[in-house]
Amino acid sequence: MIVAQIDISHPDKVLFPDSDSSNETGEGLTKADLAEYYASVAPVMLPHLTDRPISMQRFPDGIDQDGFYEKKVPSHFPDWLDTAEVETADGRQAQVTVNNARTLVYLANQGCITPHTWLSRARALDRPDQLVFDLDPSIDDLAMLRQATTQTGELLDAIGLTSYLKSSGSRGYHVVVPLRPQATFDETRAFALEVAEHLAKQEPDLLTVEQRKSNRGDRVYIDIMRNAYAQTIVPPYAVRARPGGPVSAPMEWYELSRVAPDEYTITNLRRRLSTRGDPWNGIRRRAHGLTKASEKLARLR
Repeated sequence: MIVAQIDISHPDKVLFPDSDSSNETGEGLTKADLAEYYASVAPVMLPHLTDRPISMQRFPDGIDQDGFYEKKVPSHFPDWLDTAEVETADGRQAQVTVNNARTLVYLANQGCITPHTWLSRARALDRPDQLVFDLDPSIDDLAMLRQATTQTGELLDAIGLTSYLKSSGSRGYHVVVPLRPQATFDETRAFALEVAEHLAKQEPDLLTVEQRKSNRGDRVYIDIMRNAYAQTIVPPYAVRARPGGPVSAPMEWYELSRVAPDEYTITNLRRRLSTRGDPWNGIRRRAHGLTKASEKLARLR
């Protein structure tokens, strides 16, 4: 079976054994399903991946078996894959960058269910072009989670930052601000913390910046920890290694009231794209610096 010029090995291998599938066996989502999904969404996904080093979350034997993260390019990967040289705590190493559909499908064939991306690009690794707020619920209260996510978007709007929303494909929502790659990671993370602390101060019964789960109570945790050098986040349209094959799906803000964090999956996301297109199309045209936003936030505090 050939998908995007990649010969898919063992295409019938079931990766999501407890999932409904469109294939004839009905035994779950297979490697072929994963490869075909990534090939189909590549036109809208690649703009959010290009030139970003990735960490590969691999499940060669399916999600009901142990998986692992792999950052360094394995020796058996082909030479045609694009890579970026990065400095990490483990020293200098090459990491894969996903710049075309062929690479995306090749990774799927290697059991990479989720490619986790850096918040910066290879040409400016120390200058992030995204600011990320991960709204992580402590309890299963979707109304509370949606309120917390709304509060985050409204504050960002109040200080002059355009924010974009997506489902995590897991339990929460991600709020992302496109940045001009000017500030360092230390600067953007400090700013993100100020935003999170202001939100938690304004809504102490709803939001928290407590990293320890035991200290959060029922509150929604505003996670800003991804905003650091070499940290990664699940990119738009990436599949999560969870039952049903949920997908991290970009959304319009008005959809927050009706789209759950794990609502879109491998099997229904493509129908959405065929009628709506990519809600994050043109996101780079709305990139911001943080100087004016920092000044406005200081006046609010």
